Amino acid sequence: MGHTDTRPRKRFGQNFLTDQRVIADILRAVHARPGETVVEIGPGRGALTEGLILSGALLHLVEIDRDLAAGWRARTGPLLTLHEGDALRFNFAALATPPEQLRVVGNLPYNISTPLLFHLLSQAPAIHDMHFMLQREVVDRMAASPGGPDYGRLSVMVQYQCRVEPLLEVPPGAFFPPPKVHSAVVRLVPGHFDHGHAQSPPMLAHVVRQAFTQRRKTLRNALSGLLDSTAMSAIGIDPQRRPETLSVGEFVRLADVAAAPSAAEA
Repeated sequence: MGHTDTRPRKRFGQNFLTDQRVIADILRAVHARPGETVVEIGPGRGALTEGLILSGALLHLVEIDRDLAAGWRARTGPLLTLHEGDALRFNFAALATPPEQLRVVGNLPYNISTPLLFHLLSQAPAIHDMHFMLQREVVDRMAASPGGPDYGRLSVMVQYQCRVEPLLEVPPGAFFPPPKVHSAVVRLVPGHFDHGHAQSPPMLAHVVRQAFTQRRKTLRNALSGLLDSTAMSAIGIDPQRRPETLSVGEFVRLADVAAAPSAAEA
């Protein structure tokens, strides 16, 4: 690749994956096939990219670092396309050719991982699955069950749309430079609405955001202005409960009531 002299940049949160066993495990989990459209976010020096190229998939790379992008530009061809820019603003859905969906892969920078996940979820209908290396704490939050300290807005919004499968943990020594945190690989499969479909997904997002902004408060207080106690009680949800005790399905039910015109009336 010729990227060995390219130093990791702090402003991009770069930590390059170097452990060959971990790389092989991730590529095995992704199992890209010829003809599939795969998008890799932040290919960096190509730890995963080289294996993805060998798969025969139609590969799109999204890279913000100009120096790294320059190296990939020289490799572009019929099966490899470079998109130089910010993944947070990238239109992933535009790469999909319905009914075919995208497969998204990436070692995501810790400093943008959560907003990037929400950006991708907004384009979930175009995505078949996602395999990401993330800070272990973020994966724990995505997979968390109600009642625990890791359960919050990210848990609810990811689990509402996706099946969440933590795959493996990755120690700091697998990267250069070694990060100060442990990492984990997770598979997200959109389109699994096991908790029901919200009548208004924007209202679900609003309810969940407001609830967890004030997670120490009771639902009665945290959702003041959106739902009154009578409306909550009418669907079997105690307004004295705290947000972190609610299942994803219960948030969907609250959002459906909040979307009704009379929801906030006293």
